[in-house]
Amino acid sequence: MSAPTYDLGKLHGGLRLPGNKENSTAAAIQQVPVPAHLILPITQHVGDAAEPIVGIGERVLKGQLIAEPYGSLGAPVHASSSGKIVAIEPWPVSRRHGDTAPCIVIECDGEDRAVEVAEILPAFETLPADFLLSRILQGGIVGLGGAVFPTAQKLMQATTCKLEYLILNGVECEPYISCDDMLMREYAEKVVGGARILLHALEVGSCYIVVESDKPEAIRRLGEVLGDLNDDRFVLKQVPTIYPSGGEDQLVQLVTNLEVPTGGLPTDVGCVVQNVGTAAAINDWIIDNKPLLSRITTVTGDGVAQPMNVEARIGTTVADIVNFVGGYTDRAEQLIIGGPMTGKSVTTDRVPLVKATNCILVLSEAPAGGTERPCIRCGDCAAVCPVQLLPQQLFWYACADDEAKMRSYGLLDCIECGCCDLVCPSHIPLTADFRTARARMQEQADEKARAERARQRFEARNERLRQEQQIRDEELAKQKESARKAGPDAIAEILMRRQDPPDEDR
Repeated sequence: MSAPTYDLGKLHGGLRLPGNKENSTAAAIQQVPVPAHLILPITQHVGDAAEPIVGIGERVLKGQLIAEPYGSLGAPVHASSSGKIVAIEPWPVSRRHGDTAPCIVIECDGEDRAVEVAEILPAFETLPADFLLSRILQGGIVGLGGAVFPTAQKLMQATTCKLEYLILNGVECEPYISCDDMLMREYAEKVVGGARILLHALEVGSCYIVVESDKPEAIRRLGEVLGDLNDDRFVLKQVPTIYPSGGEDQLVQLVTNLEVPTGGLPTDVGCVVQNVGTAAAINDWIIDNKPLLSRITTVTGDGVAQPMNVEARIGTTVADIVNFVGGYTDRAEQLIIGGPMTGKSVTTDRVPLVKATNCILVLSEAPAGGTERPCIRCGDCAAVCPVQLLPQQLFWYACADDEAKMRSYGLLDCIECGCCDLVCPSHIPLTADFRTARARMQEQADEKARAERARQRFEARNERLRQEQQIRDEELAKQKESARKAGPDAIAEILMRRQDPPDEDR
């Protein structure tokens, strides 16, 4: 295994931010015990909600399927421990507006009994690629870098394209978050094992494992595993510590010097990107028959007693996790699920840990801001934008609700990284404004789609009624013609008997 390579493309903009990761990486990953209750949202992924297949009062085992995907895009949900279903009800979840979502509540019995494995798979190298993809779908695995796109569907879409590279994303560029770093340090074998499975399932011959320069221990450990493997399909790449170099499109450009087209996907340039945590989860499922039941999460900030990385079961509440790390300090003021740049501020610690939860951040105060003032047209926001947008112009058009201009200036390409907010001397919440504008555009698009569907239904109904009337008219004409040939008395009899069938749609 050769040393990490540095031949990289150029990333536009971005920021060098303080890492604030030393406290959470000082100790090994700790295991959170089974809690009294597990709260499992049936939607922990992009796409359609899963459908519960268990009822209140039913006993379940660890790893048992409790909600099946519904629709063309989704992921199953499994019980994270054994116990009894005590409720299926709305529960607070970590969304931006403090919404609730349907959740399955398990009262744990403390025994943590696992469901029996139905079958032991042979070596993955002997399995067909399409079988592996369908098997990954059953494991409830989603993108653990934050996007939570169902992994199997992402891989299936990728197989329809001409692929050259698998890229494993170990670039954890947002401050405070260190769960991927600790995963690569302690479970490098699982990361590489998952990568080997992905290469076989995608039938791709090259894999880049990409890590930031501020993670020397992770780089060393991955290098050791790859050296022992001695597989020339793998290349370990090191990238500069610049936020947001871990963004999917930005990473593709850095590693391959290929630019993902506007509105496109990495597969358009022959690349598939997966988070290192996702690769480890695939290894656990395919090799050890363990569906996605837990994840490594960073618990940090000056508002918690002992910052660290923990492995907790999906559905464990934030309150239980914070209690495990020593509780809150007197300085705790703000609770954020995620990092300081892209995370969601929540008002309760009753929210459960879900597949997307990479960090629980407790701060003594909100990130520094200031009084919003008018834009001074300095252009700093454009200089740091990693997507090379013009946030200043987008802000004007967002204020004017000019959808056409917002589209033409690339609002839909915004990755909501928050760089423009951080450098704006006028303290304008640009990212929040862009997020609101995009939501408004989506609502308008949804409304147009609903109106179009209603129009199509109306026209289809009118066409059906026209065809039915035409059939009746043709039948009557035939009867009249037959009666005409039979004589005038027969015509009178037909007219007296005729009754128009009722129109149920009127």
